[in-house]
Amino acid sequence: MAKRVSVDRWLFTVTMLLVFVGLIMVFSASAVMAKERFGSPYNFVLKQLFWALGGMLAMALAMKIDYRRYKHPGVVFSLLAVTTLLLLSVFLLDRSHNTHRWIHWSGFSFEPSELAKPALILFLAFFLEGRTKAIADWKHTLLPAAVPTILFLLLIVAQPDLGTAIACAGITAAILFVAGMQLRYFAYAFAASVLPLYFLLFHVSWRRDRMLAFLNPYADPRGTGFHIIQSLIAVSTGGLTGIGLMEGKQKLFYLPEPHTDFIFAVTAEELGLVGALFVVALFAVFLWRGTRVALRTEDLFGRFLAVGITSMIILQAFINISVVLGLMPTKGIPLPFVSYGGSSLFVMLGCVGVLLNISKQVE
Repeated sequence: MAKRVSVDRWLFTVTMLLVFVGLIMVFSASAVMAKERFGSPYNFVLKQLFWALGGMLAMALAMKIDYRRYKHPGVVFSLLAVTTLLLLSVFLLDRSHNTHRWIHWSGFSFEPSELAKPALILFLAFFLEGRTKAIADWKHTLLPAAVPTILFLLLIVAQPDLGTAIACAGITAAILFVAGMQLRYFAYAFAASVLPLYFLLFHVSWRRDRMLAFLNPYADPRGTGFHIIQSLIAVSTGGLTGIGLMEGKQKLFYLPEPHTDFIFAVTAEELGLVGALFVVALFAVFLWRGTRVALRTEDLFGRFLAVGITSMIILQAFINISVVLGLMPTKGIPLPFVSYGGSSLFVMLGCVGVLLNISKQVE
């Protein structure tokens, strides 16, 4: 029987620290740009603070609700339906940054693809809980489990947002692996994805340019290689202890999107290797405690939820940091809890609340 009465304090603390670091770095990375565009250096950080407070409220509520209450067809399929409708609705709205990713309302925006991740996690946890012994049955288990994932991937890729689609695929793979899916099925899935990925990466001009820039950014330092080069300059400039908070130079209209996709580069420049490793260490602790929760719960539904939430956060952190360090081609994946982005922060904090509730009920 479950004996714990309090949440995992390590998980709670590292989450709050990441949010705190995020607010500081969003202000540092965006103040000059916000002053230039909107006349106030606090424009971005105040919006981020608003979403952070909303996310903390959602986290607090989720911590109080027994996670087993989500194990209901009405909850699971309602969330899938709402997410699908939101993903479809963005195509009816005007483009923003040449994409159909956001729903804008009264000065704020929401990205429906952020909701796709917890929707998939909840569905897979619900669907696979009673089917682990039949996990090799492709017709009655694997195919039905894959259908929502495939649908979401198609809609997200069409926005276009390949990075988030890859994150969703990774989350699905993590849950299926823990559910016991044999490795040969992962090989089949990978083989089936090679041709679509080839066309998406090498037959879409701007993605092809990103791939070539990743292989040799200095071939076009003022064009396709600009992002990676500026990011590496920021990281290398920071040295061991950084040049000081608010003192970074690359964010001053050199480093693209310094408050979102490349906020880790600003962190490394201003806080140095020490600050960058501190952020990495926080995610490492999150991985440790999230995995610990998943391993300790005997309830398969809770285990799959914990694996999905933990993998969602760690996979995105890994991709974002790898892009900043030039280890992966540029993708629009935010650093969880740290990057500017209200919908991402709100959803992530709500999911952490569910994970914390699971942690209360493990032995």
